[in-house]
Amino acid sequence: MSRENEGFEGGGAEEPEQLALIRESVRRAKVPRAKPRTWRGAALAKELPVARVLVDKGVLHLDRYFDYAVPEELDAEAQPGVRVRVRFGAGSRNVREGRREGGGLIDGFIVERCAETDYNGPLAALAQVVSPEPVLDSGLLELARAVADRYAGSLADVLQLAVPPRHARAEAKAAPEPPAPPAAPEPGSWGRYGHGVEFLRSLASGGAPRAVWTALPGPEWAEEIARAVQATLASGRGALVVVPTGRPAARVDAALNRLLGPGQHALLTADAGQERRYQEWLAVRRGTVRAVVGTRAAMFAPVRNLGLVVVWDDGDSNHSDDRAPFPHVREVLELRATRDKCGFLLGSWSCTVEAAQLVESGWAAPLVADREQVRGAAPLVRTVGDLDLARDEAARAARLPTLAWQVAREGLKHGPVLVQVPRRGYVPRLACERCREPARCRHCAGPLEAQGSGAALRCGWCGVEEASWHCESCGGFRLRAQVVGARRTAEELGRAFPAVPVRTSGREQVLDTVPGAPALVVSTPGAEPVAEGGYAAALLLDGWAMLGRPDLRAGEDALRRWVGAASLVRPQGAGGTVVVVAEPTLRPVQALVRWDPVGHAVRELAERAELGFPPVSRMASVSGPPEALAEFLGGAELPGDAVVLGPVPVRGGAPGPTGSAAARRGAGVPPGPEPWERVLIRVPPGSGAALAASLKTAQAARMARGAKGAREAGGEPVRVRVDPLDIG
Repeated sequence: MSRENEGFEGGGAEEPEQLALIRESVRRAKVPRAKPRTWRGAALAKELPVARVLVDKGVLHLDRYFDYAVPEELDAEAQPGVRVRVRFGAGSRNVREGRREGGGLIDGFIVERCAETDYNGPLAALAQVVSPEPVLDSGLLELARAVADRYAGSLADVLQLAVPPRHARAEAKAAPEPPAPPAAPEPGSWGRYGHGVEFLRSLASGGAPRAVWTALPGPEWAEEIARAVQATLASGRGALVVVPTGRPAARVDAALNRLLGPGQHALLTADAGQERRYQEWLAVRRGTVRAVVGTRAAMFAPVRNLGLVVVWDDGDSNHSDDRAPFPHVREVLELRATRDKCGFLLGSWSCTVEAAQLVESGWAAPLVADREQVRGAAPLVRTVGDLDLARDEAARAARLPTLAWQVAREGLKHGPVLVQVPRRGYVPRLACERCREPARCRHCAGPLEAQGSGAALRCGWCGVEEASWHCESCGGFRLRAQVVGARRTAEELGRAFPAVPVRTSGREQVLDTVPGAPALVVSTPGAEPVAEGGYAAALLLDGWAMLGRPDLRAGEDALRRWVGAASLVRPQGAGGTVVVVAEPTLRPVQALVRWDPVGHAVRELAERAELGFPPVSRMASVSGPPEALAEFLGGAELPGDAVVLGPVPVRGGAPGPTGSAAARRGAGVPPGPEPWERVLIRVPPGSGAALAASLKTAQAARMARGAKGAREAGGEPVRVRVDPLDIG
C-alpha cells in the first residue's frame, strides 16, 4: 500500500541507496578491527571496552557514531542509553573525530558497548557519565533514526526533540509501582458514531484498529479520547495522545482523571516546567505510567508496549515542530503505528487532506456519525456574502453586517456570543486610501501596523516606528484599514453593545473558559475559550482574509478554523446560530453550511491528485541566497522523476515579502534584509525517501567541504525542509 510504505522507507530493514551514500561518504575506509588503545595507558573495562557514542552535534556530515574507550572506573555506569560527556571538536582530523584527548567536552549518548573498534589508533576515553539513568533505548533510537532519514535531518537533532533535558532531582525520586490495568470502559458517547463501539471493543481486546475520526461538535471529544485510552490500558498496553496546545491537553488530562483516577497517566507539556516534565517522562520510560497526554514533543514518548496512538486536530500548525528537521506529529505517529503494530486514531472536528488520503488508501477506516447525528449536534450556519454587504447600509458604515448584528443581539439574551477575527492586534494591515497600495516599512519592506487609536505606525517585521509615512506609488498621506484586528473589533463592539461586557482572547492573553452569562468574546482563530453550556451564537468575520491567502491550504485551514469555532456553539435545537461573513458560493463556506468537512477534504484530495500536489506527491522546500541555492541544486543528485519549481524570492526585492512571519520561519527564512530564494522539489509517490536522501547527501557534502558561510550564525546558508506546511 503506497501510503503506508511511502515516506517511511528510512525505518525499514533495507537502507535506501542514497542514504547509504551519506553514511559511506563520511565513513573512513575500512581497516581491520583492533583492540582499543588509549595514549595515556589508562586501565580499560575488562569486558566490552569500547563505547559507541552519538555526539550531540546536529550537523549532517557528522551524523554517525564515534568510538570511545571505556575507563575501568566508568565501566558499571557507562551502559547503553546513558548520557555521557566526551572530548570532541578541535585540532586534527583524528581529534575532530574524537579519537584523541583534545577538543572541548560535548554531550552524547552511548548507543552500544563493543569488544573491538574499526579505528586503527588510540581512542579517546569517555570523560564523564552524566547520569546512570538509561534514557535512550533501542526502540527510541530506531524511531529517531527513521524520523531523521524521512526529514533529511540528523539523528542528534531528532534526539534533542525526543529526550527532554536532564533534571537531577527528578532522577533521584523513587519510581512508584505501576497501577493495575483499569476495567474496559462503557461506550458512552462513542455510540453516536458508526462502528464507534466496535472500535473501543477492538482496543480493549488487544486489537490495533486504525481510524480517521470526524468528531461531532461539542465538548465530548476529550472524554471520547479518554475512553479510547482506558480501553487500551484495559488490554494491558500503553497509549499516547498528542494534542496541539496545552489547553486541549488539560481537557484530556481532566477527562482521564475523571475516568481513571490519578496516577494512571502522565501529562507532558512545556507548561509543567523542566523538573516536572522530566519526572513525568521518566515515569513513562521506567514503565510506571503507561498512558501519556502531551503536546508536540510527546510524539516521541517512550511508552511501554504501545497499543494506541492518538493525534487530535492534525491540521493545527503547532503539530509541526519549528526546529530542524521539522517533523510532524501525524507522520511520526503513523510511523509508530506501523512499526509497533498498534492502534491509530486521528481525530478532529474537521478533516485534513492527509486524513482523507489515509482513508482513501485503505490505511485507516472512517469513523463518522450519520447525518441525523450531525444535524442534531451542529448549530445553524448562515452566510453573509459580497452582494449582501453591498446592499447593507450597516455593513458599509461599520464592520458588523445587519444579520450578524441581529444574531448577536438575540444570542446575548441567552448566553455569550463568540466573535472570531482572523487577525490579532489593532489594525495589522494598512493601505493607501487613494491607490490601495499596501503600506510597507522603508527599512525592511514589512507591513506597517497601527497599534492603537492615535498611536504611531510600527513595522510588523522589524518593529521600527514610522512617523511620517507617505505612499511611494501615488504620494498619498492617508491610510485605510485592509484588515481590522481583534482589539479594534472589541472596541467597535463595545460601542455597539454598551451594556454588554467584552472579553478578548488572543496572543497576549488566551482565555481557557468563560462563564455562561451574556458577554461578547472576541478571539483570534485557535484561541477561542470554551463557554460554560456553549455559546449562544458565533460571528465569523472577515472570511475573505483567510480564504484569500496565497497558499494551497487556504480553504482547508479556513474551514478548519470555522468548524473549530462553530463546534463551541450550542446545537441548532438549543438555538445555536453561526454567521460567517464570506462569499457563500465558495467551497469551504458551503462545506461549513452543510457541516461536511470530510466531503470538502475528499474533493480537495482529488484536485491535488490531478495537479500532482501533496499529499499525493512528496515535496521539499530548499531556500537560501541565490548563489548558494544554485550551487546546492547543482550538486544534488535528485531522483530522476523529481520536478523543480522555482526559484522564487521569499523576502526582499520585487514583488516584496509575502506571507506571515510564521510562514517565513516555517520555510526556513531567517530574519534580515538579505534576499533569499526558494525552490520546491516535487516527486511522485514512492520517491519520497530517495528525495530526502539526496537532499541529505548534498547538504552533508556541502557542510563537510566547509562551504563559504556554512557556519554563519543561525545555521547553514541553504535550508532544507521536507513536507513544508506552507508552499504558497
